[in-house]
Amino acid sequence: MNKKYRIFFIFVSRKDASYLMNTLIFENIKIALTSIRTHVLRTVLTILIIAFGIMALVGILTAIDSIEYAISNNFAMMGANTFTIRNHSMQVNIGGDGGEREFYRNISYREAKEFKQRFDMPGYTSVSTNDISSQTVKYQREKTNPNVDVVGGDENYLLCQGYEIARGRNFSKSEINAANRVAIIGKDIKERLFPDQNAVGERISLNSGKYTVIGVLKAKGSGFGFSGDRNVLIPLSTLREVFSRSNMSYQIDVKAESPEQMSLIISEARGLFRNIRDVKPGEKDSFDIAKSDSLIKAFQENIKYITLAATLIGLITLVGAAVGLMNIMIVSVTERTREIGIRKAMGASRKNIRDQFLIEAITISQLGGLLGILLGIGLGNVTSVLFESNFIIPWAWILSGVVLCVIVGLLSGIYPAIKAARLEPIDSLRYE
Repeated sequence: MNKKYRIFFIFVSRKDASYLMNTLIFENIKIALTSIRTHVLRTVLTILIIAFGIMALVGILTAIDSIEYAISNNFAMMGANTFTIRNHSMQVNIGGDGGEREFYRNISYREAKEFKQRFDMPGYTSVSTNDISSQTVKYQREKTNPNVDVVGGDENYLLCQGYEIARGRNFSKSEINAANRVAIIGKDIKERLFPDQNAVGERISLNSGKYTVIGVLKAKGSGFGFSGDRNVLIPLSTLREVFSRSNMSYQIDVKAESPEQMSLIISEARGLFRNIRDVKPGEKDSFDIAKSDSLIKAFQENIKYITLAATLIGLITLVGAAVGLMNIMIVSVTERTREIGIRKAMGASRKNIRDQFLIEAITISQLGGLLGILLGIGLGNVTSVLFESNFIIPWAWILSGVVLCVIVGLLSGIYPAIKAARLEPIDSLRYE
């Protein structure tokens, strides 16, 4: 044969073989869907078993992603060059059981104020307290829910916390020194009390006192259940005068001019505050220094173990689903023994029979996976609603779910498919 025609014949043959293979695949999918329609109840139950397995996996992991996003976003608002000096939250046992228990006292106003006056590193320092919560704000006949946090801050609070003014202005030093009754409100409060008018210049009621609104904050969003848009910010001196209580807790925020200076500034801040708190050399700090990006990294490090545990739970559920699917496929092979015999008598090879049942198992598994992914995304994003986070579409987990369903289909269908392929035509046709 001429070489030119031989190459053409090989090309045409490969093209025909490829076409035939694609035709067989689609034919097997068609047969699988016909079988699914024939045994609706059994198939639906199998799909639901797989769907619950995938829903557990995707739902839990989507919820974890949602929580991680909410917390990371909440801390990231402060910026990478900001840190906070706050109360030491831990109580430490010394000497084991029955030993002395050490309590760390709150950071006092005098200590916080002295730190701000003495700290001379480049950057900005703010003293604040957010001990006042669950307040109601009123304007004429309108009022908020009793879920408003009242924050006392100074002229640098907005800068150090990453807030921006949408309308109006920040506090002046004279207003803080004179303890004036002025307030800056969050976006949610503005929309609740002043939906169709400018809030700046209006007077609101808070704790039986009147405050003039001098600014409205830009939307900052929420993180882990706490909303910066439901805050009312008043001068720290005013808060100490109106909401005075014993042992009030204060925190110090420091914003460095650049992230490169953070290590030096944190070391200086620690040394100065140890001196102010009268911490002896060799003793442990009686306060915490929390850096926003450090908190994010620590949380992400710990969330890995939760993710691993959730993945194992989801995989265990999928193992149960795979066992259920294999059982259904074995029953299907037994019920369709005569059909297998007829197909073999008409020329179907062992490979054709094997592929038919494998594709059927994969098709059922993928239908269950699709339903499970949709339910898992919906269930996982309930967490987004609870923590007021963004809607999460976990593309990585969706792709993982599809791949897992293919694996489950293969593992569950391979034994029944081989069993069906090995049936003898004569014995199959005689099967009752």
